[in-house]
Amino acid sequence: MDGFGSDFSAGGSGGKVDTGTIMEQVKVQIAVANAQELLQRMTDKCFKKCIGKPGSTLDNSEQKCIAMCMDRYMDAWNTVSRTYNSRLQRERARM
Repeated sequence: MDGFGSDFSAGGSGGKVDTGTIMEQVKVQIAVANAQELLQRMTDKCFKKCIGKPGSTLDNSEQKCIAMCMDRYMDAWNTVSRTYNSRLQRERARM
């Protein structure tokens, strides 16, 4: 055990790290972080917009407002995501 890399073993590959596996893990972690950020932002914005006086329950108008707010937020997020991904693909195609 003389170095940093001596204890690493990716699936018994003799100490070699599979970069493809690591890249996939990083992509999954980024996707989870993005989903968490989306949920947090949506919750904050819709709560501020729809809940006037926090209490133990939501009345019907607050429930409807929250549902509509979340639907609109998700629609906007999906539109922006599709547009962004489309532009990325076009830029990659130019390279």
